[in-house]
This record gives sequence, structure tokens and C-alpha cells, in this order.
Amino acid sequence: MVVQAEEGRLTTSTARILVATAVPAERDAVARAFPGAATEVPLPGAGALHRLAGGPDLLAAGVGPALAAARTATALTAAALGDSPYALVVSAGIAGGFAPPAPVGSLVVADEITAADLGAETADGFLPVTELGFGTVTHRPPEALVRDAATATGARTGAILTVSTVTGTAARAAALRARHPRALAEAMEGFGVAEAAAAHGTPVLELRAISNPVGPRDRAAWRIGEALAALTDGFGKLAPVLESWRTA
Repeated sequence: MVVQAEEGRLTTSTARILVATAVPAERDAVARAFPGAATEVPLPGAGALHRLAGGPDLLAAGVGPALAAARTATALTAAALGDSPYALVVSAGIAGGFAPPAPVGSLVVADEITAADLGAETADGFLPVTELGFGTVTHRPPEALVRDAATATGARTGAILTVSTVTGTAARAAALRARHPRALAEAMEGFGVAEAAAAHGTPVLELRAISNPVGPRDRAAWRIGEALAALTDGFGKLAPVLESWRTA
């Protein structure tokens, strides 16, 4: 259960799917896929859930892996303390796509959620933090869930990279692809959301709509509106998959 305010007192309600986006525009794009009205539910500290009648809970968790992890963990903890933990966390939003496999306007589903720049630069190249003897750099969503999500939405499947600095040059794009040849997209929150989910033993999924190519920063080439519309359409098709997790 998740705590919410009602007529000056605290009540609880069941909400087993959490969708975490970076910004409200992405959250609202997901919300448009579901017919129910949203109720705002404050969380401890900063942030609030948007609870959809008949749909998932939505959280605009913030930009970057650290803030996304912190606010997702807050929502997961509130649910666990209310004795109704989430069954699934979905990291969602728009992203840069690696050409040619992930063109603008397409959808991608992660079979690997990888922190691409968590580690150390050395004279011999980049070392992920795992090669330094610490932590993890990759979370893998459940295979069946990835398969069902991709089938329902028509999305491509592959690695989605989480970066703290968005790629803005062809050289960095090439370096990322060389280190991660299965990468389809890069964004800034998926690994943080996945870390929070893993700490609670909760499965995670990442779905992204491609708004721009990964590479030289060219705002004229961005298609944010098109990507947000694709995100809405994707969640409309994903709804039966989410419902199966909700009722499992």
C-alpha cells in the first residue's frame, strides 16, 4: 500500500505497478495511455505520485541516475511500509537512439540496463566499476517480461545505456557503441531506477521512445513531440502486459 492524504487523514490503497519517468512531460505522456483520472499522492520528502484509476502509479522522479534512484526508492519504501509493495517498476521516457537500429520515433525495450560511464578512465581505456572490484553496472529485466513487452509494443530489444552526461559528439557515440555493441539507446535514469528496484527485490523494465540520434548535439533534429506520442502509444499497447503483472 501507498500512503495518501484524504480529508485531513492518511489512508492507503493498493498500487502494484510503478512507472518512473524523468520529467512531468514524460509522465503525462504515459498517463494519456490510460483512461482513468489521476490523483496526486504526496511522498515523504520531495515528490508525489500520480495515481491513475485503473492504471499504474506514475512518478516524475527527476533527471539523472542519482535523483531517479532516490525518488524511486522513496516510493518503493512507502509502498513496502504500507504492506503492499510494488510488483514491477518501469523506467520510461524519451531517449537518444543509436542509428541505424533505433531510429527517431521508434520504441526500445531494455534486455540490459547498463551504467555506461560508471567506472574509471585509464591510459588503456575505460574500466567499468565492476572491474575495479565494486558494485554492478548492469541489471537484466525478466526475459519473459521483455519478450511480452516487445511483442505487445513492436519495440526493438537490446541494451539501454544510462549516462550521467548525454553524448554530444560522434567520437563519444562511437566509443559507447564499441564498448556496448548491443546498445540501442542512451538515457539518464534507467540504471538509477533499476538500482532502487533491485534493493527492494522488485523486477524492473525499461521502455524508451527515441527522440533524437545519439551523436553530435543538433536540437533541430530532435523530435520530442513525436517521441512523446510514441511513448503514449507504446504504453497503450503495453497495458495488458502491465495488467498481467498487477493481477499475478
